Amino acid sequence: MAGGAALVPVPGALLFALLWMAAAAAGDGPGGSPAPGAFGRVYRGAVNISAERVYAFAYSSEPGQVDAVRVYVNSSSENLQYPVLFVVRQQKGVLSWQVPLIFRGLYQRTYNYQEVSRTLCPSEPTPETGPSDQIIFVDVSSMAPFNIAYELLVTRLENFQLETNKAFNFTASPSQPQYFLYKFPQDVDSVIIKVVSDAVYPCSVVSVQDIVCPVYDLDHNVEFNGVYQSMTKQAAITVQRKDFPGEQFFVVFVIKPEDYACGGSVPSSIHGNVNRTWNLQRTKNLQVTIVPSIKKSVYVQAMFFSFLSFLSFYLGSVVVAFVHYIRVRRKASAGRLSPEDGSGIMTSSHPITASTPEGSSYGAIDESSSSGGRQLSSPERRPPAGSDTDSSVEEESDFDTMPEIESDKNVIRTKVFLYLSDLSRKDRRIVSKKYKIYFWNIITIAVFYALPVIQLVITYQTVVNVTGNQDICYYNFLCAHPLGVLSAFNNILSNVGHMLLGFLFLLIVLRRDILHRRAMEMKDVYTLDYGIPKHFGLFYAMGIALMMEGVLSACYHVCPNYSNFQFDTSFMYMIAGLCMLKLYQTRHPDINASAYSAYASFAVVICLAVLGVVFGKNDMWFWVIFSMIHVLASLALSTQIYYMGRFKIGKCYLGIFRRAAMVLYTDCIQQCSRPMYMDRMVLLIVGNLVNWSFAIFGLVYRPKDFASYILGIFICNLLLYLAFYIIMKLRSSEKLLPIPLFCIVATAVVWAAALYFFFQTLSSWEETPAESREKNRPCILLGFFDDHDVWHFLSAAALFFSFLVLLTLDDDLDVVRRDKIPVF
Repeated sequence: MAGGAALVPVPGALLFALLWMAAAAAGDGPGGSPAPGAFGRVYRGAVNISAERVYAFAYSSEPGQVDAVRVYVNSSSENLQYPVLFVVRQQKGVLSWQVPLIFRGLYQRTYNYQEVSRTLCPSEPTPETGPSDQIIFVDVSSMAPFNIAYELLVTRLENFQLETNKAFNFTASPSQPQYFLYKFPQDVDSVIIKVVSDAVYPCSVVSVQDIVCPVYDLDHNVEFNGVYQSMTKQAAITVQRKDFPGEQFFVVFVIKPEDYACGGSVPSSIHGNVNRTWNLQRTKNLQVTIVPSIKKSVYVQAMFFSFLSFLSFYLGSVVVAFVHYIRVRRKASAGRLSPEDGSGIMTSSHPITASTPEGSSYGAIDESSSSGGRQLSSPERRPPAGSDTDSSVEEESDFDTMPEIESDKNVIRTKVFLYLSDLSRKDRRIVSKKYKIYFWNIITIAVFYALPVIQLVITYQTVVNVTGNQDICYYNFLCAHPLGVLSAFNNILSNVGHMLLGFLFLLIVLRRDILHRRAMEMKDVYTLDYGIPKHFGLFYAMGIALMMEGVLSACYHVCPNYSNFQFDTSFMYMIAGLCMLKLYQTRHPDINASAYSAYASFAVVICLAVLGVVFGKNDMWFWVIFSMIHVLASLALSTQIYYMGRFKIGKCYLGIFRRAAMVLYTDCIQQCSRPMYMDRMVLLIVGNLVNWSFAIFGLVYRPKDFASYILGIFICNLLLYLAFYIIMKLRSSEKLLPIPLFCIVATAVVWAAALYFFFQTLSSWEETPAESREKNRPCILLGFFDDHDVWHFLSAAALFFSFLVLLTLDDDLDVVRRDKIPVF
């Protein structure tokens, strides 16, 4: 408390005279005049309704010094009807409590403590040159009609002020909380308060409060002021000088009467509303160290590092594009332009449909000899080459304008050996528009999904800043660097890679799209009739999804917790799904899923993920239903893939499964014959085994992190399909060009490094906040980024390389006729 006017120094003998005079003026009551007290001496006595005791303690404060006094009391009485009341009066405040001191726990359980120790709010340092005299009165009373014994000990704290970079050890209990003072050094703007303990329990609370009296240091009021977080073995709070005008604060340590808030259970010996005397059974040894946090220059270095690291990818892309341009110009000047360069007008001695306009049946073989001269579409009805009209006449139904189209599809798609020309018979322009719907739909989804997410996380951050409750968000508190209103700016900044590389991928796709359109306008035969049909809608959607993953991951890390984890995973599901769709579309351009059905499927997956987060922890019924859905969906999708989309469910919704069972019986049991489509059968058998294994694993172990469990299913299916695709490509004597080969190697290396940092768990919202903080670790990169931030950097690069693999994997086929490219 602030001292009064400056006092003239007086000899020590006169101090007691002043004490007697002041005490006599303030202490008239049932107990008579206050008895002068001495620090460090134990006083024993008894009180009742007619006998009250008052003690007066005087001390002198030196200029600029903060003195703290601690009062220890004890009473052997357990009578809750007549507790002993202790009232401490200071110059500017009053502190009171009773013994036994009662704490309330879960379900109104009560815990009684007969020993209580409290630190009094210290007097503020005074600027005068002389010492300042202070007097403290301690009143001991009770309404009991009989004597109740007590003990009183008042001491002055010698180690009340914490020092920078110096560890301090102490002990606390629920009835004996502790708090200490810390002053910012002149050259320090931010500090981290690190608290550790060897014991997990009892559960404790660490609070940072402004220099205001009273100090809230009991379990029921410690949350009333300042910033606080629960703790088992480790806690860390970052404090900034700007938040404390006095450039000093209290660090308060409170031990909770129960461990439920920290993940522990209520003691088995306690049931119902039973009062128990715990005394000092819940003591905890703590060590606090206050260290300076990073300087502002580190923020600048971290931002430069983040942006320059990913801008180097832009530089690399420009170099590759420039080298490609120089190579094309040299070959063009030499008159031997390679068809795989995607520019120039090419001629061929035997084109597939060299005379067919761009709008009709691109890549289709002239099958007049085999199909009676049937044409899938009439060239006369198509606009001239290069046109890309949006006429409403060009609906997707234009694919099947002839009555014979269904039988034609059945004949072609059920052949034992399929080639790309069999599955690229539809109008190029309409198919391209079909795939562009993926791009426009994902933009719409991103806007409607991101806006409420941003609003919600801003609300979360506001609640954290206003209430001071740091148990709401699961940060890595040992490496959480605030900036403005954000509590962990480093976790947000590390997501910049997803946005920058997603935008770069869009630019690369746009360049390829422009070159392709120019070649189409010039009627380049190798563009019309050779190589994989170029549809860029899914690639654009993948780029947007990568950017949105960065945005939503940053939103999640504004306040990571149990209720918003799906923000971080929603677009991961979409990225994995879009990659699988693109890989399948490469050799099945005519029969790939529409954007509407694909995004509807993603919506179902996200709904299941939310239900899993809510019900997946302990409800067995949910896992049974989910496992059934998982297995049945795998079977249904496998049947559709096996028959190239030519199997119709019809009136009976179980027909698809009946057909699958019939094929299994006739091919594998009755005749033991070789399956008609061996390669597809191998892929689907392995895929179903993997998915059924996931279903059984989930049913047996019921993992707590359901969102990551579903993401694991997606990723495993994607990796399985990609491995199958590359193996089949090599089996078909196709080549891997240097760029896709480099991208494959880079993808594998970067993903391996990224996953290493991903599994370095730094927090976990599956546990209580206190248990999560046990996993916190210091920064590992530039003193600013932690392991999870490195995961963000590397995963962004890994996803970028993965996308490049899908974009360039079949560049070697640009000089191969489509009726020579096998479908698998």
